[in-house]
Amino acid sequence: MANYEREINEAAEKFKAVLKSQLERVERINADKEDTDFSKKEKIVIGICGGDGIGPIITKAAQDVLEYLLAADVEKGRIEFKVIDGLTIENRVAHMQAIPDDVMAELKQCDVILKGPTTTPKKGDPWPNIESANVAMRKALDLFANVRPVRVPEEGIDWTFFRENTEGSYAVGSQGVAVTSDLSVDFCITTTEGSERIARAAYEYARKNGKGRVSIITKANIIKATDGKFLDLCQKIGREYPEIETDDWFIDITTAKLIDPKRRTAFKVFVLPNLYGDIITDEAAEFQGGVGTAGSANIGHKYAMFEAIHGSAPRMITEGRGQYADPCSMLRATVMLLSHIGYQAEADKLEAALDKCMFTEKKLTVTGRDTGATCDQFAQYVMDTIKG
Repeated sequence: MANYEREINEAAEKFKAVLKSQLERVERINADKEDTDFSKKEKIVIGICGGDGIGPIITKAAQDVLEYLLAADVEKGRIEFKVIDGLTIENRVAHMQAIPDDVMAELKQCDVILKGPTTTPKKGDPWPNIESANVAMRKALDLFANVRPVRVPEEGIDWTFFRENTEGSYAVGSQGVAVTSDLSVDFCITTTEGSERIARAAYEYARKNGKGRVSIITKANIIKATDGKFLDLCQKIGREYPEIETDDWFIDITTAKLIDPKRRTAFKVFVLPNLYGDIITDEAAEFQGGVGTAGSANIGHKYAMFEAIHGSAPRMITEGRGQYADPCSMLRATVMLLSHIGYQAEADKLEAALDKCMFTEKKLTVTGRDTGATCDQFAQYVMDTIKG
């Protein structure tokens, strides 16, 4: 056997740096647990961050709807919109940062952010290997709870996913180690506070919304240290909510049961680590009409960010089809944003209009091509529906 002492020592030094940064992070999240009370804020600043690809197009459509719904409070000065550019892949690569420092400073001036999709380079792309802007934003603003609802009433589907957002396999996804040309290692992170707070968010939601079951999703039979810890801590939090049934499932069988008509309607609220949540919510969104129909909330104690769950679709731009992008995912995210900042009546109006426009009336449809409505036309259809 070859002597790999140098390679092992170099990898160990990198691993030590990861451990140090994560232990420092644990100290930070334990020190700051106070939630923002929007009812006490004189002004709420909503950041509008278009991203790249189709992001600016669908984000502008959502901004138009927000401005319509909040017009009275915009005029009073209680709501302020702050447009933030700079999350294009070109600008991020120019700075060699997932989020350039000046853009991050602007984001931190906002209470909530409506964010369009951003491009994340993958192996083989012409772009350098920079971290996902989403992952970077979630970590920098400590947006630990990724909340993704999926509803298909006619099929009895009413699911809400609480995906842990700042840990798991994504936490240090760009910090893996190529030990040798034959061996690469990545890291998966699970902390006590990180697991407990996402579990508590899921159970609190279930209690407030009359959901009788929370399902914990892991692969704890195989991934014993990290998934096992996540499962144990979620079960511990669940015991504080005796009126709510707790069950646990492995991720592989969960993906199967979501397509089982006899079993899937029993699921209500899910709580799960980052990677599994990313995968399974895309599967779940297909029942509602695809990833273009589902929005996503990223919530922390101080900040919150709302976004589409799909990507930036650069091919639509290169093919000249950007104006036909579907804004529904961003508009679903806008529903959650309105609810989060205390505008529940406006959130309900938008959600009802989307249900009508997308599922029942369907006077306009978005196909992604000139065979359907443009993004702006569909957003106007939604606003006209709200007006009645």
